Amino acid sequence: MALRNIAIIAHVDHGKTTLVDELLKQSGAFRENQRVAERAMDSNELEQERGITILAKATSVEWKGTRINIVDTPGHADFGGEVERILSMVDGAVLLVDAAEGPMPQTKFVVGKALKVGLKPIVAINKIDRPDGRHDEVLDEIFDLFANLDANEEQLDFPVLYGSGRDGWMAAEPDGPKEDLSPLFDLVLKHVPEPTTEAGPFRMIGTILEANPFLGRIITGRIASGTLKPNQPVKVLHHDGKLLETGRISKILGFRGLERQPIDSAEAGDIVAIAGLSEGTVADTFCDPSVSEPLEAQPIDPPTVTMSFIVNDSPLAGTEGDKVTSRVIRDRLFKEAEGNVALKIEEAEDKDSFYVSGRGELQLAVLIETMRREGFELAVSRPRVVMHNDEAGNLMEPIEEVVIDVDEEYAGTVVQKMSERKGDMIELRPSGGGRQRLVFHAPTRGLIGYQSELLTDTRGTAIMNRLFHEYAPHRGPIGGRVQGVLISNDNGEAAAYALFNLEDRGPMVIEAGEKVYQGMIIGIHTRDNDLEVNVLKGKKLTNMRASGKDEAVKLTPPIRMTLERALSWIQDDELVEVTPKNIRLRKLYLDSHERKRFEKSAKAG
Repeated sequence: MALRNIAIIAHVDHGKTTLVDELLKQSGAFRENQRVAERAMDSNELEQERGITILAKATSVEWKGTRINIVDTPGHADFGGEVERILSMVDGAVLLVDAAEGPMPQTKFVVGKALKVGLKPIVAINKIDRPDGRHDEVLDEIFDLFANLDANEEQLDFPVLYGSGRDGWMAAEPDGPKEDLSPLFDLVLKHVPEPTTEAGPFRMIGTILEANPFLGRIITGRIASGTLKPNQPVKVLHHDGKLLETGRISKILGFRGLERQPIDSAEAGDIVAIAGLSEGTVADTFCDPSVSEPLEAQPIDPPTVTMSFIVNDSPLAGTEGDKVTSRVIRDRLFKEAEGNVALKIEEAEDKDSFYVSGRGELQLAVLIETMRREGFELAVSRPRVVMHNDEAGNLMEPIEEVVIDVDEEYAGTVVQKMSERKGDMIELRPSGGGRQRLVFHAPTRGLIGYQSELLTDTRGTAIMNRLFHEYAPHRGPIGGRVQGVLISNDNGEAAAYALFNLEDRGPMVIEAGEKVYQGMIIGIHTRDNDLEVNVLKGKKLTNMRASGKDEAVKLTPPIRMTLERALSWIQDDELVEVTPKNIRLRKLYLDSHERKRFEKSAKAG
């Protein structure tokens, strides 16, 4: 059967996964009466909650006697490690762009990677039915983007389709005909080349890794040369040529719609999943025993943000989760790093903490949230930026390109806040509907924690997108949080009466009846210093009846910290305690005397 391998690439929320749903339906991949979940490709619990694709996934459809393997890629640059590997598996790409928003920073990131490996994208302008759509301008912007990314003449001569993935139609003209997705299928067959294969024995590079309770480790990849059959002997070569293991393939799984089915043989050019090996991982070469040279893997961009994952040592440790020791945390982190090549894990000297480096706060927050749901308890530090020195010895830091779409009335506030964070404004232009698009180059350090502040400043109307731009000379100190915190001075349960009396000191982050301990952060101080307070003190009871004695205490609802907000809000001497049931804020040193000693040594140092 003829083959085509394509990736669907787009910015977050431009409709990739919804389009794949429709492609599967219209190609007959589902039975007439089969119930299918919306966004069927987003199978992960966190993906469904957040409405974003985190893990790359493969599926396949049949159209006019040709099998089309489709890979749904993440749109977020934090999960760029997935994108870089996936593009080496495919021969073409469908670039999906929103008819109103146009090409966004993450679009630029993925398209740049696709053009670099020589793909010739098909452009599909999606959501053409939006009332604020501006498809002609968007098409010009896409052309400019391709030109800026050094596309060659063939890549610049891209075919264009217009349509609505949600309504299941694509057409060569913006006004239709609004029938089905057959123009997209036909264009894929016509425009995307058949897989190029080399002669020789079996070779395949691993691109997606997952664990299966029945089959063990499953590796997905595209066969570069040769054929593969079950029970065939293979060996695994590391990308530096070192032999990792030898073994036999127990099962070959082909993608048929959303299902993976065992197949009897696979040929060069096909995307398959294999089981039976215990060591091989992503970017390794799986090959015939006669092969001595590994295939070349796509280089992965370096991590830009690091965090400390620390064994939870608070007085409440072990009361809510069942995975609390350094050994189980270590095993889980190293297992994650095997399948996620954009993560880097280092063990600290004390063996009770680990340095986890990744692409951005979102990638690390997703890892923490996943571990939390698995029953882990741990404490995590504020994200820190990975810096390095250049050849001349200058300190270099990561700079990001930040695109903020905001209503005109708030543009001045955004410009002021970004300049305080050492951001340089590169561009300001209208983006339709009375909104401005502001583009900045700003250090990653200054952007940590800015998302929630931006939403507050703009009444929740601004949209911010970030993308790693380059390493540049260090831009000097950036001001941090201006408020101090309220810290509990004892262990016990927070009393409503005590919280009510502390409301003048600042807003709370806990509710009455919550367990607290010495050193735990219970509120935000209105001033810039930290203050130790007693939250356990109940109302003194007497046998005298006084006026107003029986009035109920009315508390202001507390500020609820989400994981991302907590990570970006804390300072360097604070931690976020993460358990399956709670997210708590605490000081690094719980004892007040230790805190004072640490502050003195920090000032002296």
